Amino acid sequence: MKGPAIFLAQFAGSKAPFNSLENMAKWAADLGYVGIQVPTDPALFDLVLAADSQDYCDEIAGTIGQYGLEITELSTHLQGQLLAVHPAYEAMFAGFAAPEVRDDPAKWPQWATSQLIAAAKASQRLGLTAHATFSGALLWHTMYPWPQRSAGLVEEGFKELARRWQPILDVFDENGVACCYEIHPGEDLHDGVSFERFLAAVDNHPAANILYDPSHFLLQQLDYVQFIEHYHERIKAFHVKDAEFRANGRSGIYGGYQSWIDRPGRFRSPGDGQIDFKQIFSKFAQYDYQGWAVLEWECCLKHPEDGAREGALFIRDHMIRVTDKAFDDFAGSQGDADRNKKILGIE
Repeated sequence: MKGPAIFLAQFAGSKAPFNSLENMAKWAADLGYVGIQVPTDPALFDLVLAADSQDYCDEIAGTIGQYGLEITELSTHLQGQLLAVHPAYEAMFAGFAAPEVRDDPAKWPQWATSQLIAAAKASQRLGLTAHATFSGALLWHTMYPWPQRSAGLVEEGFKELARRWQPILDVFDENGVACCYEIHPGEDLHDGVSFERFLAAVDNHPAANILYDPSHFLLQQLDYVQFIEHYHERIKAFHVKDAEFRANGRSGIYGGYQSWIDRPGRFRSPGDGQIDFKQIFSKFAQYDYQGWAVLEWECCLKHPEDGAREGALFIRDHMIRVTDKAFDDFAGSQGDADRNKKILGIE
């Protein structure tokens, strides 16, 4: 495991040090981070140029590197979302689209496809092996349906989602980059079973992988440690984000349309919620996870700069250097067939 790293999306803004990639890199390094996950926001990173220009990618890497940092992954969460948007959500997602296509939802999937293909190529130029994104959603409005879903609806939805993603996944595969879907409510890939449905629909495509974020699993009441047991071979990216679920008699998992601070389930800064990160980091150590541990700060209480400052040490303290020997090696002895038979009491 590599880290600590931090996702810059929640911190980017118009005021220094959050107004440029270089300023944010210096800020992150000063907090003790060694990696940054970079949103492909045009204000921070020119994705189209990066896909075509090795010189630009080398310049970006050099700018980051002077502060002792690496880029962990690029992020196209917003573009991935626009690859599949049900018409009911068009007004809400319009702000994710580039100005030239914002008022024409029919053009969003084509624009998103070009952005994701650019992200695969840019990632390769930067020497990255994983990428962070969302799957988009055609079925989310049927998640808790009334009336019930019609027969074949789910299968048709995943068939169409796979059709849109297949050529993109092919480009990621050609560039040696894992396309990591953040498994997230609001996306059609929101738990293990939905990821399995998608994986089957894309014929177990090698580029289709997972960005693991336990906060979304706790709020769904899903066993986030067992999730690693099931899908560790496909987990290529990791968001360190905490959450808590405080059951009460007035609202539950869906939150009663309340603000984040009043919901039973809410995100917290690492260490302030209920997630057992010791178990998570231990499980990743068990399976020799090779990716980055990236803080994603989202908290309804704590100031973001405090969360960022505390997050670097939190991740560093939880990372496990995997042992290269067994603890009881000192009491071991060389194997011998005759001796083993004697120990077993057989001739």
